Amino acid sequence: MSDPEIKYEGDFIVAVKDGRWEYVRRARGIRAVVIEALIEGRLLIVEQHRIPIGKRCLELPAGLIGDDDGGKDDTVASAAQRELEEETGYRPGRIEVIGEFYSSPGLVAESFTAVRAHECVKVGAGGGTDGEDITVHEVPLRDIGSFVAAKRDEGIAVDVRLMAYLAHADDAKS
Repeated sequence: MSDPEIKYEGDFIVAVKDGRWEYVRRARGIRAVVIEALIEGRLLIVEQHRIPIGKRCLELPAGLIGDDDGGKDDTVASAAQRELEEETGYRPGRIEVIGEFYSSPGLVAESFTAVRAHECVKVGAGGGTDGEDITVHEVPLRDIGSFVAAKRDEGIAVDVRLMAYLAHADDAKS
């Protein structure tokens, strides 16, 4: 590969050309965290409008590490706690790091750290910050497949990170 050429740099993303390859990455070293939160056998799933795809999307709660809300001293655990509470109204007692993953490595250089939230306590309404309009769903693990199918029938998009739970739901039926 050649020396990467910055084609565009915004507040949150950078478009890069490296030889014939074009991709995007996060600006300023910002990273992401994705949160698995199980509350008594129910998975917390959020639904919100996503501008890049032009529709609402089902996702696991997630957010940015080191963005303006978290600052330069933000950590995976502090970002996960902040984002889970903002989006769902639940505060975790403990955060367990699962690992680092890449969702679309042919297009995006971004990785995300997956975490598991333990000992969650309801402390607020959730719904996100200004303009996010997040709907929180508490879905029993055994019902995830039918829940996601019904949402798809409504025209709601589904984030790839829910695939593991869909596979688990299919295994439970076998």
